[in-house]
Amino acid sequence: MQFTKMHGLGNDFIIVAGMKQVHENVNQLAVRMCDRNFGIGADGLVYILPSAAADFQMRIFNSDGSEPEQCGNAIRCVGKYVYDHRLTDQTTIRVETKAGIQTLELTVTDKRVQSVRVDMGVPILQGLQIPTAIDQDVVLQVPISADGFQSTFTAVSMGNPHCVIMMDRLADLPFDQVGPALEVHPYFPKKTNVEFVEVHAPKEVTMRVWERGAGETLACGTGACAVCVAGVLAGRTERRVLVHLKGGDLEIEWSQTDNHVYMTGPAVEVFQGQWLLSCLNTGKMA
Repeated sequence: MQFTKMHGLGNDFIIVAGMKQVHENVNQLAVRMCDRNFGIGADGLVYILPSAAADFQMRIFNSDGSEPEQCGNAIRCVGKYVYDHRLTDQTTIRVETKAGIQTLELTVTDKRVQSVRVDMGVPILQGLQIPTAIDQDVVLQVPISADGFQSTFTAVSMGNPHCVIMMDRLADLPFDQVGPALEVHPYFPKKTNVEFVEVHAPKEVTMRVWERGAGETLACGTGACAVCVAGVLAGRTERRVLVHLKGGDLEIEWSQTDNHVYMTGPAVEVFQGQWLLSCLNTGKMA
């Protein structure tokens, strides 16, 4: 099976294209391929598939085999892949995800995509729809505690759930202890991604992310979008903000015009390779 290794700000993925559907054993396959010691190594396995509703379909499986609804860094990689590999000659494309259809605007130089602007859609703020166990129209700065850590959080869904926590200093955070504890907090019936945020100015923040099903990653596109929304709701940031992540920067805008969140950032192709068919548990498809 041919694959391409890509990353968006260090959030890395194994890209598989040219198939009509995913493997039947895809959850186990994702765990094996994403293993950084015995596999290729990645935060997720991404399939680019045909779509009856859009130009392409993206399905992503985390390194633990779970399937999230959406991934902002992965969808930028998909945009770069389909253009650079001549699957399309359009610089505006639509990609179907489990969270809905997203529109991508590709910035191209010398026939290669340099950056991708993604319409991430309207954020979901109603507590039960995110989902959380809190029946409120907006889950804003609600007290939360886990494993000795106490703070407040704002909940946002960008097609997947996020718990955004504003902090004075990220350096004071026991990240590896608190991240996994909050991921499975009873407030979040489908678990959650957790973003810890230090606000430097109304237009600039730094965040660390503990991703549901993957642990700490160098970047999270949907998380950066959730941080922008939460910052506006809390009165801490403006609607356009530069988000610093471990892997680099994302530009996020929560538009007043259409209420959509827009994310702009790079995607990089690292190498291509072949995963031996003997490494698959079965050749069946689903």
